[in-house]
Amino acid sequence: MHSVPTTCSSAKSIHVREMFARIAPRYDTTNRVLTAGLDEGWRRRAIALLAPPEGGRVLDLCCGTGDVVFHLLRTDPTLRVTGIDFCPPMLEEARARAEREFHDPPEFVEADVTELPFETGTFDGATMAFSLRNVVDIDDVLREVLRVLRPGARFVNLDVGKPPNRLWRRLFGFYFYGIVPLIGGLVGGSRQAYAYLPSSLTHHPDAPHLRERFERAGFEQARYVPLMGGAIAVHIGTKPA
Repeated sequence: MHSVPTTCSSAKSIHVREMFARIAPRYDTTNRVLTAGLDEGWRRRAIALLAPPEGGRVLDLCCGTGDVVFHLLRTDPTLRVTGIDFCPPMLEEARARAEREFHDPPEFVEADVTELPFETGTFDGATMAFSLRNVVDIDDVLREVLRVLRPGARFVNLDVGKPPNRLWRRLFGFYFYGIVPLIGGLVGGSRQAYAYLPSSLTHHPDAPHLRERFERAGFEQARYVPLMGGAIAVHIGTKPA
């Protein structure tokens, strides 16, 4: 449910990188348990909204163990997908999964999302899942993603949201802030890590405000699709032609 954020060198980024390194071996199993497997459907929805061209080049930011990368390739095997992350143990898990599942494994690169090692206008689409709320500067990340996209390409961001309905928000909050750390500790092996992840939502902008941040960064046709009553949100932005 949470991919590893890629941020600039800072106390926060170092802390997050070390934390995710500890939970990498049980990461995928924990995600499936925490979401009862629903996260797979959320990723498929995000990829459908990305609608990359056949044979296109796609960048998955903060790829973690590669869930979105593999979903992209299962959806369209002609895609050329690159996953980036700043946590080596997560990338090791992703590469091991890729070797098991694909004859021609996708590329995984250790990189910083605020300083992407790609030329301007390289990609036909970009994705990011459960990570934007963890980066040091959302606006810097959005501008850098916009830079590496080709004109007309989309960026799709999938993440936890803040349900607008008060009752549903309280119920979701009870689960997200109270139950997730308990399950994360038992299944994922680190209650500390799965207590941090919910707390990262506290100061993250709600869906309408994040859409505005997309617009300020320079994306056109910025919008979002709420899932699970707004507990999950998919934001979409297009680079101007």
